[in-house]
Parts: sequence; C-alpha cells; structure tokens
Amino acid sequence: MNLKKIAGMVFVAASCAMALQPAVADTLDDVKAAGKLRVAIDLGLPPFGLLDQNQQPAGSDIEAAKLLAQDLGVELEVVRTTTPNRIPFLLTNKADVIISTLSITEERMKVIDFSKPYSVLAQAVAAPQDAKIKDYADLKDQKVASVRGSQGDAILSANTKDAKIMKFDDDATAVTAVLSGQADILANSTAVIQTLKDKAPDRHFEIKFLMKNYALGVGLRKGNPEFKAFLDDWAQKNFQNGKLNAIYKSHLNVDLPADLMDMAPAK
Repeated sequence: MNLKKIAGMVFVAASCAMALQPAVADTLDDVKAAGKLRVAIDLGLPPFGLLDQNQQPAGSDIEAAKLLAQDLGVELEVVRTTTPNRIPFLLTNKADVIISTLSITEERMKVIDFSKPYSVLAQAVAAPQDAKIKDYADLKDQKVASVRGSQGDAILSANTKDAKIMKFDDDATAVTAVLSGQADILANSTAVIQTLKDKAPDRHFEIKFLMKNYALGVGLRKGNPEFKAFLDDWAQKNFQNGKLNAIYKSHLNVDLPADLMDMAPAK
C-alpha cells in the first residue's frame, strides 16, 4: 500500500472520529435548555448573602442573581455554599456561576473566568466617631483588629508599621475584640463594619477612610465564550441603567464606584 493511500485512510479515520465526538455546549446553551440558572452563593456573608427572618435567601448577591436569571429568562436556583467551596462547586458543575463576593484576582483568573465587575467589596478602617483618624499615619500606636490572611489585613500591614495590629482568625472574633475593648479600631470590609455598627449603635462607629475597593465578578468555568460575552454585556448594561447600583446602595448605603467597569484585577 503506497503512502498516498495510507495518508488518505488516516485522514478519513480522523474525520470520522471527530464527527463522532459530541460538540461541547456553551454553559449559556445548557442554562437556557434547563430553564434555570444555578448560582453558588455563601449565605453567611451579610449583607451580600444571608438568610432573612423567614429563613429565605436574601442580600445584594441574591438580588444580583435574581436580576441575572430574569435577564436570561430562566428560574433561579440558589446553591448554598461556603467561601472555600465557591470555586470547587463551580468546577465540579454543582453550579453554573458564582455570585458570592468573589473578588476578581489574577490568581483566580488562572482557574476560572470572570464577567466584568458587577459590584465591589470595599475594605476600610472604622473607629468611634470621636476618634481623630483620617489616614494610616493616624493609626500609630493604635490597637487595630484585622482578620489574619484577609485582603484588609494585607493592605493594613503594607501601609502601616507603627500600628498595633491584632490579628484574629475570623470576622466575628475581630468584631468581638473591638466591642469588648480589646482593640479600638477595625480594619475590614464595609459589610463587616456595618455589622459592628449594628451591634453597638451607642458606640457610634463610623468609617474613617477607605483602604481599597475590590471588584467582584460573576465567576464561570473557562471555555464558555458565549456565556462570558453575555455576562460581560449584562454587567455593563445593568451598571449603566443603574440597576446594579440600586441593589448595592440598598444594602450598603453607598453608591458603586463610578469607575467600576474599569477596575483592574487584584494581584
């Protein structure tokens, strides 16, 4: 058998094999075919995700998920997760997307894709109203509570060497430390600071200065260009028409940053 015939047979065999392989559907097609959008959300992160007094999912991320499902023309299915399991749930197909205070970072972008930002997680410094604090320099010799390994802790540690930074294992413990007088100041997300304010309204805690805004994106599996294009357009459109800002403001009492769509991924 000559080489031309062999090459021809190989080409035919390869063509048949390719024809037999099922086409990989974009997640957008799967969502529309199923008639529902499965969204992974941590309900232990108020005011982004929580259970209301009737034990129903609530919060700004829930409302954003409802808006996305509505714009897709499908039902919403909330997939309860925890912060460490958000990305694993997505990668194991337990959810179609993540809408759960997931910061867009360069490291995460190696594993999953993100939509354009739909919201932000702001890191700030809070203290009693009468505390004269305007910037990092005013934290000298002050006892500041932060959460070990958090974004807020990293920013705080990088910008002040003179503060007495007290590192705790979680948000609740850091808040308790401030309420008990173990620390005077809290460096954390604005959402956690709001929890502090709610627990002790008579202490008049307030945000003294903003450390950094982290862009939050809808997380999706890689290899879904049509779905990513839809999500990018969805975020852009609903930011411009004010719907995403209205959701954010109703829960955090401030507006989204004007440069939200241009915010770069965190390193």
